Amino acid sequence: MDPRYSAQEVLLCDLCDKDVLQTHCEPCNVNLCLNCIGKHLSDPSKRHNVVPYRQIKQDQQQSFTPIYPKCSKHAPKNCELFCERCDISVCSTCLSSGTHKGHNLLDILQKHKSMVEDLKIDLAELKHRINPTFQNIASDVKVGKAKLDKHYGQLTTDVIKQGEGWHSEIEVIVNKRKSEIEAMRMKHLMALEKQEDEIAKILSEINRSTLYLEKILSSNDVSLAFANQSRNSEFRKLPPKLNASLPSFSAPKINTENLNLLFGYISELSISTEDAEPPCLPPFKPFLDEPELINTLYTDFVNLTSVTCPKEEKIWTCERKEIMKLYNTESKLLIPIKSKSGKDVEDIAVMKSGELVYTDPGERTVNIVKKTQIKELIRLQGWRPRFLCNTSSNELLITMDNDDKQSKVVRYSGSTAKQTIQFDDSHLSLYSSSGNFKYICENKNMDICVADNGAEAVVVVNHTGKLRFRYTGCPSSSGRFYPYGITKDSRSQLLISENLRGRIHILDQDGQFLRFIETFYLVSPWGLCVDSKDDLFVALSSNGEVKKIKYM
Repeated sequence: MDPRYSAQEVLLCDLCDKDVLQTHCEPCNVNLCLNCIGKHLSDPSKRHNVVPYRQIKQDQQQSFTPIYPKCSKHAPKNCELFCERCDISVCSTCLSSGTHKGHNLLDILQKHKSMVEDLKIDLAELKHRINPTFQNIASDVKVGKAKLDKHYGQLTTDVIKQGEGWHSEIEVIVNKRKSEIEAMRMKHLMALEKQEDEIAKILSEINRSTLYLEKILSSNDVSLAFANQSRNSEFRKLPPKLNASLPSFSAPKINTENLNLLFGYISELSISTEDAEPPCLPPFKPFLDEPELINTLYTDFVNLTSVTCPKEEKIWTCERKEIMKLYNTESKLLIPIKSKSGKDVEDIAVMKSGELVYTDPGERTVNIVKKTQIKELIRLQGWRPRFLCNTSSNELLITMDNDDKQSKVVRYSGSTAKQTIQFDDSHLSLYSSSGNFKYICENKNMDICVADNGAEAVVVVNHTGKLRFRYTGCPSSSGRFYPYGITKDSRSQLLISENLRGRIHILDQDGQFLRFIETFYLVSPWGLCVDSKDDLFVALSSNGEVKKIKYM
């Protein structure tokens, strides 16, 4: 998705088309990154005035001059009010007529502002949910077409191989079977192409609606918003799903009797459609234009590295020392816990039952805190536990390393190891060598996501351990990518902290970059967690503060 065309994404410099824009030259109407300012100002033939881009955005908002709709009954009077009961805009003459006496009347700009917000939500849903869903369906159809020739080609090969063992008089049967296969292949292909055409038409309508909504939002004409009829409910209905029972070839042993029957038969091609169930997704939440700082929690730590949310209004924290602390959202210390060995704690997590678990690399143990009593849960031989998370099935995923510079992820149910993830299909290590930060989380779709600082990547595998993707930073950003904390939200979006640049990346569940959270108060963000309301907690390693942020 081109970041130039979404307010949710990174806007790029008009000159280099690579770096994030930060300034704007008003006379030239050009957006610039910091690196390109000097190059732009070097042209003495023009007058330049470079200002921060945010100021331009604010000035545009402040310069909004509404075009009021004309009254349909008392033209050319302008309508400056809106009657909620009658659901129409009204002018002063309409009021004096008494028609709307006792009705709830709103300032029309207030009503327009509410409608604009609805339009923005519709536009965001079209761009970030409905359109991608149909794109995925269209992609699946293309994959089906790509597999079509392979499958039917294999059927043809099987038939030919069977025919090679028979006498020449059976050739007519071979040709007959080949004709049957070709006829079914064409029928199957036509069904897929028909579905592809239907989806393409719907996508065209979606794109038209998207462009029209963008036109409304960029226009000063208030009447356009009133004239608009949302089509999102129409587009939410997914097209029928094409089901095809692929034919197969059954070949009995060669027998000279009843050649036609014994040669083998091809099962019938069955093509049908069924209504596709809309995906079970949480309510669509657009990103806020600017993240909102809800609260700042002050801890007694200096170099805060981990934060987790056990319950509403409470957070556990630690800083890679021997102490772990539970605070409420008023920064009051509720419980301090010292590690059982007195050695440094690497990371913390909370089980569904509320118990705190932590890793002790020095002792090679994972421990659980029940009330105020600490019990050893896991003891490793030859490996050191580093970072961990609790899963949807109340298991633990733990990153660990050894002295041979190997790293892996192990799933534990209680103290029993159930799964080890270390190598890809080529038997190459999925993760970087030991000694690097590897925060971990399980996404809603059960993907296992590791922010591998040493590999300069977020490494995501599915629940079986098969590599799905690697994210190595936003394509529009220059420089190296060093991820630290990682968490997920209710929409299966991944949030990754970039400590050195003071920002947080947001990805969709397939690794597509969506946007940054980047504000002046995010100084050295490290550990991350998201609560049940999708509010983000960010541990700052620079000053021991925890920032609570609303971003959707």
